[in-house]
Amino acid sequence: MPVEIILPKVDMDMATGRISRWFVAEGATVKKGDLLFEIETDKAAMEIDAPAGGVVRDVTGREGVDIPVGEVVAWIYAEGEDAVESGEAAAGVISPARGEISQSRKGTTRASPLARRMARESDVDIATIAGSGPHGRVVKADVEAAIAGGSASFEAPALRASAPQDEGVQRGGPHPEVRAERASKDDSSVLKLFAEGSYELIPHDNMRKTIARRLVEAKTTIPHFYLTVDCELDALLALRSQLNAASPMKKTEKGEVPAYKLSVNDMVLKAMALALREVPTANVSWTEAAMVQHRHVDVGVAVSIPGGLITPIIRQADTKTLSVIANEMKDLASRARNKKLKPEEYQGGTTAVSNLGMFGVKDFAAVINPPHATILAVGAGEERAVVKKGEVKIATVMSVTLSTDHRAVDGALGAELMVAFKRHIENPLGMLV
Repeated sequence: MPVEIILPKVDMDMATGRISRWFVAEGATVKKGDLLFEIETDKAAMEIDAPAGGVVRDVTGREGVDIPVGEVVAWIYAEGEDAVESGEAAAGVISPARGEISQSRKGTTRASPLARRMARESDVDIATIAGSGPHGRVVKADVEAAIAGGSASFEAPALRASAPQDEGVQRGGPHPEVRAERASKDDSSVLKLFAEGSYELIPHDNMRKTIARRLVEAKTTIPHFYLTVDCELDALLALRSQLNAASPMKKTEKGEVPAYKLSVNDMVLKAMALALREVPTANVSWTEAAMVQHRHVDVGVAVSIPGGLITPIIRQADTKTLSVIANEMKDLASRARNKKLKPEEYQGGTTAVSNLGMFGVKDFAAVINPPHATILAVGAGEERAVVKKGEVKIATVMSVTLSTDHRAVDGALGAELMVAFKRHIENPLGMLV
């Protein structure tokens, strides 16, 4: 029996994925564990290995197309196994590589493991069920319909084989032309405001769709409220310069480089982690059944990548030195921009930091990223006039705004957290202890 190669679920929120690149061609011989293809999700790129050894055939998963999780994208045949006698050909399906159709019903009907189990438990002959999946594959819904008496009859697969290249797209949504037509209808109220020919339609990719969905979910289900404080940065900037100047050198392939290079954001991240350790009742996540009290402070940091953003996480940031945080953040940010993060490196976390100071933004309010109950928005450090003991002086000041989930963090608790954060920023030597 040939072995199915499916599109696996590599992300908690993943419903579809795209094969960005195949590393093997139709007819290639592979060993178990060999690299087959790369999946592009909305957040990362994951390499998928062969589940068995043999010959790769009947490749249906096309590059750059949305494919539902669990969909079969190819098959691995044992050496010498005749593809024409396999369940794939027995179902009367076109082989994309050979363009052949067989109407024989000999062999094994192509079906998902769940569909087979359901049919077996319900005493239904799966060979009598017309499959609605790609290339006639019997899926759960087909078995349910057969059990209900709706469609336990064989449908000639030739009727479905007329456009095999489109079926994988249709399972993940309508054909591109159909999607475009529906989009034009759904968005007609917007598009009619603009002259024809004055714009172009750029389809949303998976990342942008996920970001949009999660932002709408966050703003409609989480009661946000905001607290803003101004922090003086001069002591922190001076300490950062001293620490960077004292960094030892290390040898690399590119020569000797500093062992670490601290950024203001690294120190902000550390200050937030220490503040949450001191105010543990704010280091929580809301669920309907109970408050999740976290034992560690895992801080996510928003990183801009082409087409969107991702939030890699520094685990137990309250226990790590500034140099460790700086090096981890540099590595995570680099791999995030190349979509090389593992799911465990960006999922979860107990809070987050979003910094737009490098763009000159004075202050802003960030949207909470569930399951977090807080997120800190960091503005630019700039020279401002401040009054000290009745005298006007110049200081470098940074405005920060804490967005909180009011179900989990009340106003006074959020204020207590901000007081602790401001104290660490303005007295940075404490972060070294």
